[in-house]
Amino acid sequence: MHFTAQGVIPPLPMRILLIKTSSLGDVVHNLPVVSDLRRRYPEAQIDWVVEEGFLDIPRLHPGLRRVFPVALRRWRRSLLSPATWGEIRSFRATLQEESYDLAIDTQGLLKSALITRMARGKRCGYTASSAREPLAARFYDANFDVANDIHAIERNRRLAALACGYTAAAELDYGIAVSPAPTPAGPNAILLTATSRDDKLWPQEHWIAVGKALHERGIDCRLPAGSAAERERAARIAEAIPGAGVLPSMSLAELAGHLAAARIVIGVDTGLVHLAAALGRPTLALFCASDPALTGVLAATPAINLGARGRPPTVGDVLAAALPLL
Repeated sequence: MHFTAQGVIPPLPMRILLIKTSSLGDVVHNLPVVSDLRRRYPEAQIDWVVEEGFLDIPRLHPGLRRVFPVALRRWRRSLLSPATWGEIRSFRATLQEESYDLAIDTQGLLKSALITRMARGKRCGYTASSAREPLAARFYDANFDVANDIHAIERNRRLAALACGYTAAAELDYGIAVSPAPTPAGPNAILLTATSRDDKLWPQEHWIAVGKALHERGIDCRLPAGSAAERERAARIAEAIPGAGVLPSMSLAELAGHLAAARIVIGVDTGLVHLAAALGRPTLALFCASDPALTGVLAATPAINLGARGRPPTVGDVLAAALPLL
């Protein structure tokens, strides 16, 4: 607090930069940090650095002032190009236009630590024993120890709370709301059949059995897909389910509207299933090759994890969990 002849000059609002660049599910998992910060510091100016392909996700949170896109994935493919280095210099200059009280890297990777180091302000991150890549800890001004055996969302929240000196509320709040997309008459389910790894996929015949059971109960299925291979697989599944269809290509923001309109969302371990849970839709996440204890869906509304590494859920498991939610 400063004093002048005219009286007291109130302190500037706290300025905080969050660094969580990717992947989609990780970005969704960081949204509650914005809600926590906004609850603790209502006047704070909160910005975020995110991979350009996921720019739509932080923008869903009204508590952010500015979102900086970074293109690490694209830059890696042409690292020797002068144009790439020109973009990197431009990104660094843009980021350094702002001065922050705190720059908090909740990702804990070398790439995110290097971005944090570019920021002007006190750089905060995990200790070497807490970070996903221990070398990242060398790039922070302040390091905080956060347990590795808790859910990724709680790790993000605890790091931000330790860096800012508060205790996170027990309530989990993603802080986002999306207007549901217009849908045909009658309820629909979104089936998220695609994921980044083949070992995370659920068998096509299982999806067809679930889709037919939903159709029998008056619920039509919609299947998003990205790549050509994903669209081909989704088309085969949709063709075998009465009333089902593959959604056209669209942005993440547009797809969020379709998720928000769904009666239920059922998906494999993919970022979109976490977005559905964050939007408050009844969500089933199917795990075949990963552990839901640390990265499963987590929300106040019905968000159920089924299966585990090496133990994929059966059709019966999915229907037993899904039908009561309809």
